[in-house]
Amino acid sequence: MSNPFFKTLYLQVCKIHQKEQALKSFTCCMTTPSIHLSDYQYHLPDERIAKFPLDQRDASKLLHFERDEISHHSFTDLPGLLPADTLMVFNNTKVIPARMIFQKSTGAKIEIFLLKPTSPSSVINEVMTSTTAVSWETIIGNLKKWKDGEVLEGKILIEQQEITLKAVLLNKQQRIVEFQWDSGHPFVSLVEASGEVPLPPYLNRKAVEEDKPRYQTVYSRKEGAVAAPTAGLHFTERILNQISEKGIETDYLTLHVGAGTFQPIKDEDVVQHPMHSEQIVIHQDNVKRLLDHTGNIVAVGTTSMRSLESLYWYGVKLLEGKETAFLISKLYPYEAPENLPTLNESLKAVLDWMMKEGKQEITGSTEIMIMPGYEFRVCNGLVTNFHQPGSTLILLVAAFTKNKWREIYEEALVTDYRFLSYGDSSLLWYNKI
Repeated sequence: MSNPFFKTLYLQVCKIHQKEQALKSFTCCMTTPSIHLSDYQYHLPDERIAKFPLDQRDASKLLHFERDEISHHSFTDLPGLLPADTLMVFNNTKVIPARMIFQKSTGAKIEIFLLKPTSPSSVINEVMTSTTAVSWETIIGNLKKWKDGEVLEGKILIEQQEITLKAVLLNKQQRIVEFQWDSGHPFVSLVEASGEVPLPPYLNRKAVEEDKPRYQTVYSRKEGAVAAPTAGLHFTERILNQISEKGIETDYLTLHVGAGTFQPIKDEDVVQHPMHSEQIVIHQDNVKRLLDHTGNIVAVGTTSMRSLESLYWYGVKLLEGKETAFLISKLYPYEAPENLPTLNESLKAVLDWMMKEGKQEITGSTEIMIMPGYEFRVCNGLVTNFHQPGSTLILLVAAFTKNKWREIYEEALVTDYRFLSYGDSSLLWYNKI
């Protein structure tokens, strides 16, 4: 990782989550799976990492895995590989240019990477639409050159209007930055006009103009992610139309992908990994559609999968009579009671609670950690890219494929698949034992 800013980002994100995790109880660890990081490593040559996207989104390869059988396709074959009774669930989060750069009069550059909002709300959508000052927890590059009390300023042009954006360091230790501006534009407009695309650090390159549309799904709607839900990058309007013409249902929820998704696992005992928390938005219609559907459910991406599984566990919490806040800790599935409700029972508990409270949507957060041994409750299909060695995403794929991930990845490597965010895709099916 040659970029010193991203080295700083890695280290500081780790510190943030380690501090949060230290406050939580690990009494459940005796009942969690014993997972060793070394069992989920593999050699990924640098030349196999896709540094740039293909010219055509849906020109990528597609590896199909079902009942221990692997076959190779083009992504354009996806509609034909999906049964007609399928419901596909997409994550419609939209990546914001979260890397903001201010230049001091001395010439020194201060890089501010937005992590999560702290004011006037912790709800990302509310902060992105705010027209008054907002505060964020951040990662700050070149922090030592930002003096206490010093206000950074930048000029932004929006609709032919020059706007002054100010950054004030409210808390140096916690890296809380307040942004102020002199217009009625929402904060998202300022970020879009001034920020840079937050490419994954493993690409080891600066963002270019092409990344603005390509590091974004064609169905992105809700601003707030600092990393793309990359499984969705392959979809085009043509593919979506073909899916619809086949009678396959689609639905969209929101999980705002955070910088913690790039946080490497460092502990050999992976359960000690300080799992990152991400914000989820679920609508009543999402729950109703899941309740009404009786066929296959395919998650487009690990973020959609984590959202759907977290929704199930939220219903479990409601049925247990616990607090109604939608907060799923990383080990909650391993702490839950033995006699678990069915999927429909859990979803109905969520829907009943939403209707009782008069809520059309709920905003929650999840740090669920899906590891081998986990039993999936919602989906039996997953569209996903090929992930980094020793990552939480490899653990999820290993759990979903009943630990057949290694032969899948070895096959992808010997057949010239492209890996990571701008790489090729796979369609995996889950077979319950």
